[in-house]
Amino acid sequence: MKALIIIGSETDKTIMEETRQYLDFFGIENTLEVASAHRTPDRVREMASGAEKNGFSLIITAAGMAAALPGVVAAYTSLPVLGVPLEGGLPGGLDALYATVQMPAGVPVGTLAVGKAGARNAAILTARIFALTDKSVASRLETFRQQGYKLV
Repeated sequence: MKALIIIGSETDKTIMEETRQYLDFFGIENTLEVASAHRTPDRVREMASGAEKNGFSLIITAAGMAAALPGVVAAYTSLPVLGVPLEGGLPGGLDALYATVQMPAGVPVGTLAVGKAGARNAAILTARIFALTDKSVASRLETFRQQGYKLV
């Protein structure tokens, strides 16, 4: 099982490296790509619509300000999509949070906390989903829990 991480901007990499660090701990293969719903919409469509064919089981998205990326990705795939709102517009990333959480019926996005906590939780939630069918991930998740939810 693999996770695709799509971020809206190069500047989002710093925070989303947290996601990759946690996914690596859980033994979840992942790929990080930069694509903007506004600047490179065709690239976003291609990645989202081809993700399952390319072996991905889940997509994590991260974007700030208008944060259209999670919803656009969810429109082009039937895979689970998790959205991490990032700061960049209104203080505290409130605009990105609203844009990510307020999806129309039929286009679900699992929305996480704003910023670093959301980036970490995206990986942990991915591990919980994958652990349903992958005993190795389930074992690592249990170790993580027993360690007090810390990477060791």
